Amino acid sequence: MQKVHITLEGINPDFDTIRKMTDVLALLENEYTTLVAWNDREQDIHSPRCLKCEFEDAPGWEVYGRNHGGRLRISINNDRFVLIYS
Repeated sequence: MQKVHITLEGINPDFDTIRKMTDVLALLENEYTTLVAWNDREQDIHSPRCLKCEFEDAPGWEVYGRNHGGRLRISINNDRFVLIYS
């Protein structure tokens, strides 16, 4: 899986803003990209939501993303937001 790390300083965007930004990045290499899994650490929410377990020291939502076509993992501000795209 390709990993991208982005640091934003001077602004505190919400999840919707982050998603719009990362959608553009994900579309650069795959015009049919789909958001497979994501996490908002400060709000303590993630998708898929039903996955609370950990596997191999990774949260369930991230394992789901890897195992369901995830090809691109975008981390914003040291995993404050993480979005996994197909």
